[in-house]
Amino acid sequence: MLYNPDRLEQSEGPENNIYVLLTNTGTLFTRLIKAFTSAPYNHASLAFDAELKEVYSFGRMRPNNPLLAGFVQENVYDGVYRMHPDTSCTLLRFRVTEQQIAMIKQFVQSIEQNKNDYGYNLLGVIGIMLKVDYNPESEYFCSQFVAEALNRGGLELWDRPSTKVTPEDFRQHPQMEAVYEGLLYDYPLLDEHKVRLALANRTGAVKGAAGYGI
Repeated sequence: MLYNPDRLEQSEGPENNIYVLLTNTGTLFTRLIKAFTSAPYNHASLAFDAELKEVYSFGRMRPNNPLLAGFVQENVYDGVYRMHPDTSCTLLRFRVTEQQIAMIKQFVQSIEQNKNDYGYNLLGVIGIMLKVDYNPESEYFCSQFVAEALNRGGLELWDRPSTKVTPEDFRQHPQMEAVYEGLLYDYPLLDEHKVRLALANRTGAVKGAAGYGI
């Protein structure tokens, strides 16, 4: 397990932090994706805090229905995460300015306010595997959404469109700092009481999102 508490504490001053949470829940869809990518993590989420209280992505809107997918505010104590308590993850930190994080939040909020107008870019996921760019209007898959959010904050980390960015690309980027890697529910900054409740009620998950979008 990798855990760097000093890095998590270094958040004061003129810079703020934004986080990218990469996960592997072990669902059928993630196993299929992993068969093509061989990457350890195949779902990406954008987090605005180290405690993972405010996490966003494009993924399942219902944990038992992978076909119903779109923009979601993820709850790490519920949904697919609760159904799969052995979910592994890595949490990456990226330094941003106040202006950059404000622009990123504005982009996310604009989607949240009109979330019914947005869909899941399933063909885009297939396109990555086939090395074909597919970018329909108002559709995203998970890593595309995170990359686009960072782009809207003025952070162009790659010289290619967001439709060609994978979760592994975040893990490999030299400007991303890994502050934790291990089981999601072992992450020290999670609420211990909520984790215990999630583990005790894993079969009753009815909300949330995870997996590689679906």
